[in-house]
Amino acid sequence: LGFAVQLCYLRFPGVILGVDEPPFPPLLKLVADQLKVSVESWDEYGQREQTRREHLVELQTVFGFQPFTMGHYRQAVQLLTEMALQTDKGIVLASTLIEHLRQQSVILPALNAVERASAEAITRANRRIYDALAEPLSDAHRRRLDDLLKRRDNGKTTWLAWLRQSPVKPNSRHMLEHIERLKAWQALDLPSGIERSVHQNRLLKIAREGGQMTPADLAKFEAQRRYATLVALAIEGMATVTDEIIDLHDRILGKLFNAAKNKHQQQFQASGKAINAKVRLFGRIGQALIEAKQAGRDPFAAIEAVMSWDAFAESVTEAQKLAQPEDFDFLHRIGESYATLRRYAPEFLAVLKLRAAPAAKDVLDAIEVLRGMNSDNARKVPADAPTEFIKPRWQKLVMTDTGIDRRYYELCALSEMKNALRSGDIWVQGSRQFKDFEDYLVPPAKFASLKPVSYT
Repeated sequence: LGFAVQLCYLRFPGVILGVDEPPFPPLLKLVADQLKVSVESWDEYGQREQTRREHLVELQTVFGFQPFTMGHYRQAVQLLTEMALQTDKGIVLASTLIEHLRQQSVILPALNAVERASAEAITRANRRIYDALAEPLSDAHRRRLDDLLKRRDNGKTTWLAWLRQSPVKPNSRHMLEHIERLKAWQALDLPSGIERSVHQNRLLKIAREGGQMTPADLAKFEAQRRYATLVALAIEGMATVTDEIIDLHDRILGKLFNAAKNKHQQQFQASGKAINAKVRLFGRIGQALIEAKQAGRDPFAAIEAVMSWDAFAESVTEAQKLAQPEDFDFLHRIGESYATLRRYAPEFLAVLKLRAAPAAKDVLDAIEVLRGMNSDNARKVPADAPTEFIKPRWQKLVMTDTGIDRRYYELCALSEMKNALRSGDIWVQGSRQFKDFEDYLVPPAKFASLKPVSYT
């Protein structure tokens, strides 16, 4: 019974049962029942200390269990360092090490040895992460990053603190200020692909920790850690500001649509009395015409019997003014707020690095046309500008007898761009929320290295 119980403990949880440590009662009963011996016989086991030692040696010899040595410790640190490049959570690293030792039939060491191996692995991984983020930087990159810790020209806040501020209200002034923040992040011109040099979890953790520190605290870091932290802050800050700019545009556009809809409804309600009067008037005129037709009388005389011809002509003009579009749509009122969008739209389109799937290529082509018009200060939309993206609802407003209406063309393009961003057909370089789907996947080179070797 003692031999079997020792074997159970070596297999799981992978430890040697202490001399004065009683076994887990349900386990002891299960093993005793299988061996058809009494549970009480355990009390007689190991009265000779040498018996336990002999059994332990025999178990290690027969079943291949190994004691934890310095060689295993070094292997453990190496294994955990690779894991710590992905996460620095101690419980995850400790669990990984324990599972690895069990698979290797290595007897688990004391808890402090596991903690020490995990801590050393985290330290090594941190150094590798700092090097991965800091080594690609040129002297110019480092100077620009150091400047983030300096105070702005107004002397109130540092550049880093200003760059991390969020917009207060969805209006064109705050939009333009936030666009300036994105331009400042982009001006760092970090090495291409540096954000993929470390695991996303660790990048976010470093950025989060850096965000909780003051510029003075960051300045005290040793160089590699300071630059790595600033790079992480820049990568995450750029993604945050990009997403906030797109969200700000969505909210501004939403406000304009709601304002147009409300104005449309309010005007209709305000005109309700006049519309009712006109309906009643034309009802009387219609009835007079019907009666004139039935009696064979002059229809014009029938109208003038109700009201004078001049008054009738004037009432028709008033009715035309009261009439809403045939489809009773409020979309035409969006054009009244075009000036609000124009205050920031050129900068907004210029600062975003957009890419599109085939489904939204025509929308992106329209955005490129608008960019070109903004840079050339052109007012007229080119005759060959893409129009395939224009939905039937916009068609009458955009396509006029005199050509393409600039206001509604731009409003339609911005609205469709918003929809394409939400559907994932357009993505934004540097964004977190609107990034390319491919960025969520393992890079092709990495995936190829992970694929099992096939033998033919």
